[in-house]
Amino acid sequence: MIKLFSMKNQKKDGSDAQKSGGKRASAAQLRITKDINELTLPKTCETEFPDPDNLLSFKVIICPDEGFYRSGRIMLLHVYHPNIDMEGNVCLNILREDWKPVLTINSIVYGLQYLFLEPNPEDPLNKEAAEVLRMNRPLFEQNVVKSMRGGYVSNVYFERCLK
Repeated sequence: MIKLFSMKNQKKDGSDAQKSGGKRASAAQLRITKDINELTLPKTCETEFPDPDNLLSFKVIICPDEGFYRSGRIMLLHVYHPNIDMEGNVCLNILREDWKPVLTINSIVYGLQYLFLEPNPEDPLNKEAAEVLRMNRPLFEQNVVKSMRGGYVSNVYFERCLK
């Protein structure tokens, strides 16, 4: 589940929103609505919005058709990958130092898709997976397959995520 923004509940005291009887959309809500309306995903990616009233929290599912993760249906939450930790945090430059307001959800989804085509062991969140990828590519590929089939890699159990 990707949570783009943490929003705090704010008390409205006599604001225009209360006077008009409706809620005012925040800048984040307006932006996410615009991004969703303009979303054009590749055939290997999809999004799910479990709560239609909270568009700031949604799932991205990547279904790579090539590379180490081909034939997977990956939801980022718990995956054996050098750039994703066990809590689903992602190490992607456009989510950190290269973030710019002009980037859209489309840009983020394409960036995530690229991580599954080309994992980056030089900028890891999962240091063990990165080390295996750097030192022993065939073992890394075996670990990816084992994790995607539903099994243990280094005493960590991974749910099956093959299509």
